[in-house]
Amino acid sequence: MKAEDIVALDVKRFCSFTDVIVICTGSARTHLRAIAAKVEERMGERSIRPMAIEGLSDTDWIVLDYGDVVAHIFSDDSRRYYNLERLWGDGQPVDWRPRSPRQPRAREKS
Repeated sequence: MKAEDIVALDVKRFCSFTDVIVICTGSARTHLRAIAAKVEERMGERSIRPMAIEGLSDTDWIVLDYGDVVAHIFSDDSRRYYNLERLWGDGQPVDWRPRSPRQPRAREKS
């Protein structure tokens, strides 16, 4: 299941506990848990384990702490209520989307 409205902010200039905050939304509690499970799976494929996980049981906000990156997975209502984008608004947006493969250069004619 895919997360919605994903935002990543570089906060290392003014935050002492992480470099990047990732914020996303899920549609229901089961969706939030599925997103968290997928993040754990993908990070685990790179042998990266979370330092802490909070909110997996009956909550509208799950936090996955990977040290340099902290992911916040919210329900829509909780995301609006806590408004972390405003709290961390001085952070610089991070382009997190995968890059498309480089296209080979066309051979120049001599």
